[in-house]
Amino acid sequence: MNTSSHFHSLEELIRALGRERKLLDGLFQDRKRLSFRYDLARDLAAKKDESLEFLRRFGVIRDNGDFIELEDVYLKFFEDVLEVNEEINVASVKESIGSLNAAIDYYQNESDPKRKYGYLNDVKRILKNISLTTLRNVIDLKRNIDNTYKNEPNFAIKKMKLVHLDEKRKDIAALINECEKVINEKQYTFFIEAMDVQLKEIVIDVKLQLKEVYHNLLELDRQVIHYLSLIKYQSQLFEKVQKLKYLRDQMLLDTNTDIKAKMAVRNPVWMEPRPRYTLKVSLSMLRTSDVGLKILQDVAKGKVNDRFRKGNLADPFTEDELKEQQHVLQMVDVHEVKNAFMASGDNLFHFVMNYSGYRKQMTEEEKLVLFCQIAAQYLDNLSISEEYRCHNGIEYPLIYPKIA
Repeated sequence: MNTSSHFHSLEELIRALGRERKLLDGLFQDRKRLSFRYDLARDLAAKKDESLEFLRRFGVIRDNGDFIELEDVYLKFFEDVLEVNEEINVASVKESIGSLNAAIDYYQNESDPKRKYGYLNDVKRILKNISLTTLRNVIDLKRNIDNTYKNEPNFAIKKMKLVHLDEKRKDIAALINECEKVINEKQYTFFIEAMDVQLKEIVIDVKLQLKEVYHNLLELDRQVIHYLSLIKYQSQLFEKVQKLKYLRDQMLLDTNTDIKAKMAVRNPVWMEPRPRYTLKVSLSMLRTSDVGLKILQDVAKGKVNDRFRKGNLADPFTEDELKEQQHVLQMVDVHEVKNAFMASGDNLFHFVMNYSGYRKQMTEEEKLVLFCQIAAQYLDNLSISEEYRCHNGIEYPLIYPKIA
């Protein structure tokens, strides 16, 4: 990749992704199936072919035949941030444990206090990262186990996927044990020597988090065993039904099986419709008893049947309420202010703060909101410089109209 094909600053990256958010959202939604054609991507792109060429040159998207898809680095980033990734990244935890041991060794062999403090901060950061990554791996593992059992139609593939996920569960459990050994046994001297208040809180939180995660792994172990048992039962049942269907199609069901004898000793009442018996009111009871008279009166008044009930009427409108009333809402036309700014040549903040054409009295806070609205809505028409200034403790960039 040459020097002109990567982003030079975080601001440039965020601006590019924000401008093409519709296209990126569509590509991310369709990441599981190769169905995002070039013409659809072109319609969603902000600048059509120019945007697609820009994203392709900067490594955000790539061509795959007649289709467009996200590059793996951005796809993985979006999945990790949104916590919808299906890959269980056990290697990252293993690598973090190695980095933890290395940082501890660096701390113990360093004599400079400042550099020693830096290695101690690395240890704290790595411990937090191990705890967070392990928790997210277990959450992803549980979701993948449930999705595999519920959505995978092929019994053989479903069983293989569950076995593979169970191996991931075992790897996570082994890494948890390894991390606890590092804290309690292998690097016990370090955690006694370098223990401060912050490190003590981090170690306690990590131990509690790893303990909770380990209990969740035990529950996942039982769940996988249960799912595998169900798959085995369902697979055997499916094979038996297929065999019975084959015998029935070949007209050999009665002669080659004892299905009639089996069905004769069963009483599948649950397959029969449930009978309903309607009870009618006695006419003699309605005619002669006080209870029957009360029922008839209630029906007549509409207390039983809503069709006979008359709703409450609202009070009629007064003459004042019927008179025409007008309410004028004072507001600022953002487009009008933007057009005036484009013709001024001034920087946006100074122009908004000193503009005299507002249709209502504007407070300084309302002017700041207007400044942000124009900067956000008309970003493509503006040129944002790297120079910043301050006004009443507020730091703002110098924004000018873009010269075509």
